[in-house]
Amino acid sequence: MTDPVKDVFRKAAMFCAYQERTQQEVRDRLKEWSVFGDDAEEVIAELIQQNYLNEERFAKAFAGGKFRMKGWGRRKIKQHLQQRGISGYNFEQAMKEIAPDDYRSTLTDLLDKKRRTIRDSNPLVIKQKLVRYALSKGYESELIFAVLGNE
Repeated sequence: MTDPVKDVFRKAAMFCAYQERTQQEVRDRLKEWSVFGDDAEEVIAELIQQNYLNEERFAKAFAGGKFRMKGWGRRKIKQHLQQRGISGYNFEQAMKEIAPDDYRSTLTDLLDKKRRTIRDSNPLVIKQKLVRYALSKGYESELIFAVLGNE
């Protein structure tokens, strides 16, 4: 590695150490720093080799965090991971971060909390609003109806 590339590598390593990143996020940042082509790929390869950059680790942290902190469902997590260029094996590993029992109970809790905020007496309107809310959070319609049907 040439000296200017070493400097960029150190800067990129700090960027990756701050929080998990995807290769695309690092490429975009390298472009902002005017690092292109072979130099950029060399920096990315070195980041991967030294374990600063790991897309499987990113996917797991992203999926687990969005599920636990924001209550996102699998569909929404998948969509956001795909937007970041994560799919296939890394996506499958990320989904393993969400335990099926936790998934259903989180949806149940979200719906209970949302129900308390709805000011309507018509049960059909309430159910419609709950379904729409859960869909917007990324949960599967079959699971939503299963949870709402148990009441």
